[in-house]
Amino acid sequence: MSDTTTKTRSVMVAQRPLLLSWAGVTDVGRRRENNQDAFFAEYPLFIVADGMGGHAGGEIASQSTVTRLEAVVASGAVERDAIEGALQLAVGDIADHPETTDEGTGTTLTGVFLEFENDEPHWVALNIGDSRVYLLRDDRLVQVTTDHSVVQELIAAGKISPEEAEGHPYSNVITRAVGASELTAPDYVTLDVRAGDRFVICSDGLTKELTDYGIQHFLRENADPGAAVDAMLAAALENGGRDNVTLVIVQIADESSSTTESAAE
Repeated sequence: MSDTTTKTRSVMVAQRPLLLSWAGVTDVGRRRENNQDAFFAEYPLFIVADGMGGHAGGEIASQSTVTRLEAVVASGAVERDAIEGALQLAVGDIADHPETTDEGTGTTLTGVFLEFENDEPHWVALNIGDSRVYLLRDDRLVQVTTDHSVVQELIAAGKISPEEAEGHPYSNVITRAVGASELTAPDYVTLDVRAGDRFVICSDGLTKELTDYGIQHFLRENADPGAAVDAMLAAALENGGRDNVTLVIVQIADESSSTTESAAE
């Protein structure tokens, strides 16, 4: 039985009703004193932010960013320009806050949102930093986003392998963040909307403790997003919980088959 509530929303894609469902969770983990992660999961925007900075700086940075993006959803205009405008405001919030004076204060940001073109939706994944979006499609898990990190640049240059990156001394050093300096726009990846797709949006507190295979395993074992996020969180904590752990799962199904399955249970 899941402790985390799963929310749902019906969306029309090519004149066909699909059921969007999602759930999210965050936890301080087993080694940290405070939780510098934050997340927001409300239709049509689903995001995770992983803050960094001394004292309360990281918590302020991640929460400031999430709060500004919540306002974008409330306004009803969830599009790239509006998101970047909100992030610019968050940069000002972070810079102006009395507890974010050190240069290292900032936050990652990653997630997905539904963008509409001619009344038809498609997914857009966005990313700044090393939090990640994964997509399980046709029983294959792929990382949609590319980390903005020193080790990712070393991998791309062929200087280290992905396996070597895990224990690299610069494994926590990111090259882009939302912080108290000039904003760099997110990277965007556009994806079509397909029934059966499942997104995992997470901070590196999850990927430090679970391999891609592990993430895929818990998705296979748990059809409900709330149950899946609870299972992944429990596994991450059991594997060490070395960092704050935050994840959001978003999935889409054919509404008629979902209704039929619910009636049959």
